[in-house]
Amino acid sequence: MAKRGGFPGGGMPGNMTNLMKQAQRMQRQMEEGQKELETKEFTASAGGGAVEVTVSGKKEIVSIKLAEEIVDPEDIETLQDAVVAAANEALRKADEESAALMGRMTGGLGGFPF
Repeated sequence: MAKRGGFPGGGMPGNMTNLMKQAQRMQRQMEEGQKELETKEFTASAGGGAVEVTVSGKKEIVSIKLAEEIVDPEDIETLQDAVVAAANEALRKADEESAALMGRMTGGLGGFPF
């Protein structure tokens, strides 16, 4: 008669230990990767290069550079649009790098049954 409950063959506790070790290792790698990402900077430009925005991996604006020709008191809207476009593009680059990092870190999870 088959046993009810428990782990057949006693193999599961060893597998669980290995799984926990892998999870801890993955967590350390993700923390290291996140720290590395936070030190990176991502730059994008708009307005034909007249506006350049740099953001950190923490998604904070680090700098904005403006070419003289984009600063026209008669056309503030163009400057505003260019700053927004460059900032959004720089943030998109940071997001792509973050997603790539997460993909590299979690790529091995495909074999788990959950």
